[in-house]
Amino acid sequence: MFKDHQTIWNQCLDIIKSQVNQQSFTTWFEPILSWHCQANTLTIQLPSKFFGEWLEGNYLSLLQNTIKQILGPEGKLKYIIKKEAESTLYNHPLQEPKPTDTHLETQHLKDSLNHTYTFYNFIEGDSNQLTKSAAESIAKNPGKTAFNPTIIYADVGLGKTHIAQAIVHKAQEHFSGQLSALYIPSEKFTSQFIEAVRNNSLQKFINYYTSLDLLVIDDIQFLAGKDKTQEIFFTIFNHLHQNDKQIVMTSDCRPAELEGLEKRLLSRFKWGLTTDLQMPKFETRLAIIQHKLAQNNLKVDQALVEYIATSVETNIRDVEGVVTSLVAHNSLTNKNVDYHLIKSTLESIICKVSPEITPHYLQELVADHYNVTLPQLKSKSRKREIVIARHVAMYLIKEHTNLSHKTVGQQFGGKDHTTVIYAQKAINSLLETDHYFKTQFESLQKIIKRKAPVS
Repeated sequence: MFKDHQTIWNQCLDIIKSQVNQQSFTTWFEPILSWHCQANTLTIQLPSKFFGEWLEGNYLSLLQNTIKQILGPEGKLKYIIKKEAESTLYNHPLQEPKPTDTHLETQHLKDSLNHTYTFYNFIEGDSNQLTKSAAESIAKNPGKTAFNPTIIYADVGLGKTHIAQAIVHKAQEHFSGQLSALYIPSEKFTSQFIEAVRNNSLQKFINYYTSLDLLVIDDIQFLAGKDKTQEIFFTIFNHLHQNDKQIVMTSDCRPAELEGLEKRLLSRFKWGLTTDLQMPKFETRLAIIQHKLAQNNLKVDQALVEYIATSVETNIRDVEGVVTSLVAHNSLTNKNVDYHLIKSTLESIICKVSPEITPHYLQELVADHYNVTLPQLKSKSRKREIVIARHVAMYLIKEHTNLSHKTVGQQFGGKDHTTVIYAQKAINSLLETDHYFKTQFESLQKIIKRKAPVS
């Protein structure tokens, strides 16, 4: 019996509603509109591109399974964006991906890359400058630099996968798609190898990998304990290296700390460059947040942006997760992002924060107490009343936050870290010698204490 597109989507919603909680259903599925159905393909309309990316990342399997229940095994789902509904149709991977072939083609592999993981979106700072520079050099001259092989290691969420895929994106762009390049997680490499053995197509598997100009393999530590996979990887590694083909690997620790890998592999890992990614400092976190907000055309007060950068000191993934949640809220409700929303978002993602005690709050408190302006507090003025206020603000920020001396100095128009150290010493001296100053200072501390959350 023929069914119109709205009936089909209503049936999908009935299934989805039984498998997600009410809040998720209301937030992510009720805003979707049915648009068109032809043959075995249903097209739906989404509020924004971001909305579609969120569905991909969180409900892809659910949508795939649901559409197949309603339209049969060949059922497919496409989407259009509301603002572009008249002209743009996205052939989106909400369709079931094709089984991996052991002689994969470069185009299929390129399609598997995250389109946002580029050098343009990788914010440079002191914590990643060397790694980013080396990665860009590799992308432009694979196999022709001293960085072969290259191992990039870092803790979870600091950008290993981003920069690994950025290398492939840049190489493909630089060589106009004529370079045979592959990014692949080590676990997928293992599963392809096992399937090749099972299907008696091991030689095709080896031929494909040894034909690459650039191999980027993510999370090499997951090869630990897999002797046969390590053996075939050793063969591929040797062939590529001997033929001046580029090899890049990522890991969650430095090569010397990798366990369960053959010594002959580990020794080869040391032939080239080993570099790390560290947790970005305040300034870089600030730049990451500003960049992501700009990408999504979301305007947030600078003081609130600094508040986020100060509060999230875990990893980049958490920083981006906070911003993504804010963008989602704004996209769905059209409400401005305010302090209370940010506080709630921070608490849900990084669990424990002290939101009221921020550098901006402390600066405002001190400026008001000493009857000076924020610009004066951050200026180079040497007037005694402004200098004292500035020193007090620096002292309180250092005491009530986890910021380094350098980062505190950045909060005052880029002052040097030695200025902050001097301010601490000056305030300690005044507390010991000036009773009136001490009384005023303690009154500020009482105000701050009332703001602090109960532990």
